[in-house]
Amino acid sequence: MRPPHTPPTRTLAADLAHAEAGTLVRLQGHVHRRRELKAVTFLLIRDRSGLAQVVLRTEEIPPCGLPPEETAVEVLGVATPSRQAPAGCELTESVVTPLTEPAITPPVELWRPALGAGLPTLLDHAGVTWRHPRQRASWEIAASSLRGFRRTLDADGFTEVQTPKLVASATESGANVFPVDYFGRSAYLAQSPQFYKQQLVGVFERVYEVGPVFRAEPHDTVRHLAEYVSLDVELGFIHDHRDVLAVLRSVLAGMVDAVTELAPGALDLLGVRLPVIPEEIPVIHFADALAQVGAHPDEPDLAPEHERALRAWAWETCGSDVLAVEGYPMAKRPFYTHPQPDDPRWSNSFDLIFRGVELVTGGQRLHRHSDYLRALEARGESPAPYDPYLRTFAHGMPPHGGFAIGLERWVARLVEAGNIREVTLFPRDLHRLTP
Repeated sequence: MRPPHTPPTRTLAADLAHAEAGTLVRLQGHVHRRRELKAVTFLLIRDRSGLAQVVLRTEEIPPCGLPPEETAVEVLGVATPSRQAPAGCELTESVVTPLTEPAITPPVELWRPALGAGLPTLLDHAGVTWRHPRQRASWEIAASSLRGFRRTLDADGFTEVQTPKLVASATESGANVFPVDYFGRSAYLAQSPQFYKQQLVGVFERVYEVGPVFRAEPHDTVRHLAEYVSLDVELGFIHDHRDVLAVLRSVLAGMVDAVTELAPGALDLLGVRLPVIPEEIPVIHFADALAQVGAHPDEPDLAPEHERALRAWAWETCGSDVLAVEGYPMAKRPFYTHPQPDDPRWSNSFDLIFRGVELVTGGQRLHRHSDYLRALEARGESPAPYDPYLRTFAHGMPPHGGFAIGLERWVARLVEAGNIREVTLFPRDLHRLTP
């Protein structure tokens, strides 16, 4: 039995509405807003669940005054019904105890409904500006998406794996990598878990990974980062890339369902329109996509303006926020990509366009050892740097394929952010290495 002098257990702001009137309640959080009137002072306390209101009469305020905004505090007070309070209940007859020294004034006014600061200010002070409810909301959506991703794949017989982020060779020949001095030897930060997740298909058949990947590509755009969170999937015993696309469809639907279930407050706060993920993702061949957007038939890739045009076409013709473009030219795909059987100029791969931006790259991989050797020879590459990877295929691998989703790009398109950095906790790009 609890001793009489022991304070009650912590109550979260969102649970204050359920407190019995007249009972002693213990809140812990940050001072979100302090409003001092002539006879009374209002404190808004912010914790991970939301806001709670504390009302203090003048005589209840200590001689040293109340702590400033953003100070971490504990409040002991009496639960009192109030229609004006955020939860329909507030604390009165309260004692406010700082849990740290008084906080200095933050770089932005976190109590305002919207942050008026520019993106550089938000990024320079990310450890503080992420405290704002609207900022937090975008990552709550990201976290819920991750839970949906894992939940969907776990239910479908996949095994979560973790692979090295220090590697001996580039994953995709020709792509830029970050070199690392590895005890006097050359190593690189991994561009993706591609080689490892393929090998693990021979062990678990179905695998996925959530982890960082690194791209030393000098992009300075609103959609690229040098480090991002990649949601990788690989599955064995497939017929072709359409089997991979079917799993991707289930994953996206599961992520949308999880966000709906787990982050409704964040969706409401940001006014998010959730995407329509149809029962079957519409597909267009790359050659037909070029014709649809009026591009030259020899174009090797889709430009951003082409992706935006295809978004409009997919919505008008299919009512879908997603569109798969399959059959990209083999010349523009990594060496491990499986060619289209009836026309080897094209690949059994796809990009998924989500709201006008490429979100996913996926497809079928080569699985025969001899095919890998021929593919590397055709590109003028030696198989030697890939020997540990290629050796696995000499021991027998099933037909397989997979895909990867960029988490930050997914969230940016969900909330329709103008810049991917707005939804990245601590972005790393061409110019930014801190905070």
